[in-house]
Amino acid sequence: MRKILVLTTAAVALALPAGANAAAFVNGSFEDGVAPGVYTTVAGGDSSSIAGWTVTGNSVDYVGSYWPAQDGSRSIDLNGNAQGGIEQTFDTVAGTLYSVTFWLAGNTDGAPVTKSVLVGASGNDGKLVTFDSSAFDRGDMGWAKYSYNFVAQNASTTLSFASQDAGPFGAALDNVSLLIGGGVPEPATWGLMILGFGGIAGAMRRRKATGMSFA
Repeated sequence: MRKILVLTTAAVALALPAGANAAAFVNGSFEDGVAPGVYTTVAGGDSSSIAGWTVTGNSVDYVGSYWPAQDGSRSIDLNGNAQGGIEQTFDTVAGTLYSVTFWLAGNTDGAPVTKSVLVGASGNDGKLVTFDSSAFDRGDMGWAKYSYNFVAQNASTTLSFASQDAGPFGAALDNVSLLIGGGVPEPATWGLMILGFGGIAGAMRRRKATGMSFA
């Protein structure tokens, strides 16, 4: 049993792309970054204020206490002073299906009532999604879950969210997550899973040894 388990673990490790942990998908809930306070406007081209993400377009608002986040305490208004967006590049396996889930709401301080976002991944068609903010306000954002699937074309992929609305009142974005195909963790998590397999194997060996009898 021990030899089979070790070989299986090694086989999984060999199946990983080289450097799979070099650029893992990170900070999907935007909790890591500069302290936004109530909110702070981050200009297009900034790749340091929101960890892992680069701001595109004009600007975004990095929101703290201005409204309740869907997950944690921070979220993004994809329109800062004007139409903006964010993107992140991370390692992928070419030819592999990935599933992105994310949550949208809307800045209810101004028009348009229906917020529009184009989500896309390099080498794939984008998907236009909308959120109707008419029944909500800053105290009740009405966060709704969306999904987007793509097939990686290369060893790295850029995932992007771009506002399709003019003006300073855009869609709110939070809790972006990435899975392989039908719910398998993205490649960067395989290393942790392998370590977990090794820990289970060790516990099984210790339990077997403790239960031996030499009568």
